[in-house]
Amino acid sequence: PLSSLACRAARRPLSSLACHSARRSVSTSAAPIYDVAVVGGGAAGLSICALLRKKAPDLRIGLIEPSGTHYYQPAWTLVGGRAFDAAQTRADMASLIPEQVEWIQKEALEFVPEKNELRLREEEGKSSPLRYKRLVVAPGLELDWGAIEGLEPTLGRNGVTSNYDFSSCQYTAELVEQLSATAGGRRPRAIFTQPPMPIKCAGAPQKALYLSAHAWESAGAAVDLTFCSAGPALFGVKEFVPTLQGYMDRYGATECYGHTLVAVDGQARRAKFQTADGQLVEKEFEMLHVVPPMRAPRCVRESPLADATGFVAVEHDTLRHVDFENVFAAGDCVSAPNAKTMAAARKQAPVVVHNLLQDLAPAAARPTEAVYDGYGACPLTVEKGKVVLAEFGWGGQLMPSFPGWLIKNTAPSRLAWAFKRHALPWFY
Repeated sequence: PLSSLACRAARRPLSSLACHSARRSVSTSAAPIYDVAVVGGGAAGLSICALLRKKAPDLRIGLIEPSGTHYYQPAWTLVGGRAFDAAQTRADMASLIPEQVEWIQKEALEFVPEKNELRLREEEGKSSPLRYKRLVVAPGLELDWGAIEGLEPTLGRNGVTSNYDFSSCQYTAELVEQLSATAGGRRPRAIFTQPPMPIKCAGAPQKALYLSAHAWESAGAAVDLTFCSAGPALFGVKEFVPTLQGYMDRYGATECYGHTLVAVDGQARRAKFQTADGQLVEKEFEMLHVVPPMRAPRCVRESPLADATGFVAVEHDTLRHVDFENVFAAGDCVSAPNAKTMAAARKQAPVVVHNLLQDLAPAAARPTEAVYDGYGACPLTVEKGKVVLAEFGWGGQLMPSFPGWLIKNTAPSRLAWAFKRHALPWFY
C-alpha cells in the first residue's frame, strides 16, 4: 500500500520547462471540453491519470499542472540525513505523464463547478476557460512560508533550514556536519519545529530530528536538542508513542508542546514561539529546522468546492464532492481527516477512478461504489538504518501491510528502512 508517486512541493514557483512533445502540450484558447480534467501533477493526480488511461483508454483526459519538474519529496528527509542523493528526487514532469493524457502546462486560477468549468492563468493577467464532464481536484497543499515572520529571507542560510524545501534539505545535511565538528565550549543548540495540523507527512518534523541526532550521536558530538511542536503530543496514534518517546529520551531532546513558531531572526539566531496560553517565548539556536504551516491552494480555498477549513469538501468514503456529484478530489487537498501522505494518495486514487467511471456506465451495469478506508502511512526514520513503519486508518486504527513476524509496525526495523530507502524509490 505504500508504493506511490511523489508529491510536488516547492518553496517558490518553478519556471516551466519546455514540453517533450507538442502532443502533450495543448492550447486552451478554444475552451476544449475534456471527459476528465485532473488538476495537479503530484502523487494523486498522476496516479489517477494512469489508472484512467488503463481502464478507459478512449476518454479525453487533460492534466492541468504548471510545473515542468516533479519531486519525490519523501526522500528529502533522507537527503537531510546524508542517506539519499538530492538529484535523484527530481524528474522531468513530461516523462511521468501517461501517453495520450494531454498536459495543460498552466496554473488553475478558479473553479466554476456550476458551469463545469475552470479558468487557467494566461499571460498579461488574463485567464482562459477549460470545460470538463468530470473533474478531479488534486493540487496538493500550499506551504505558507510567509506566515512565519522573517523566515523567507533567511531560509537556507544563517542556520535556518527545512527538509520541506528541495534546496534547503541539502543545507540540513551541511548544518548537521557543522555541529558534528563542534568540540569544547558551549554545546550548540538545534531546534526542530512542527506547525499546527494539518500538514503533509506529519512525522517528517521529528524524522529530521531523529536522523540529525543519530548523526551527532555517532560522531560523539554533544548538541542541545529541542523539539517545539504546536500540537499537544508527540504523535497522533498512541500505539507509536512509546517507541518514539524512547528515541526522544535516548537523544536527550527537550520537548516543548503547544509551541508554534511565529518569527525568525536569522542573523541574531533567535526564534520566537507562541505558547498555547498566548505567551511569546524566544529561543536561541545554531540550527533551526522549520516546518511551515500549510493550507489548501488559493484556487481551492476560495472556491465553491471548499469547506469552512478551505479544503475540498468530499464524502470521506467515496471522495466525491458533497455538492457537485461530477467532482472528485484526492491527495492532500481533501477535507477527509486521514493522514496527508503519499500512501494515502495511492489508496485514494483507485477509489476516485472506480467511482468516476461508475458514473459513466449504464445505470444497470453500475457496480457498488468503492470506499476509501482512511489508510495512511508514515515510515518514521528514527535512526539511520531503522524505521518505524507506522500504518493506520480512521481513528488511528492500525493497518499493517506486513505480518508482525516480518515487520512489527510499532517497533524500529532494519527491513522497514530498506523498504523506505531502496524499495519505495525503485517503485517510484
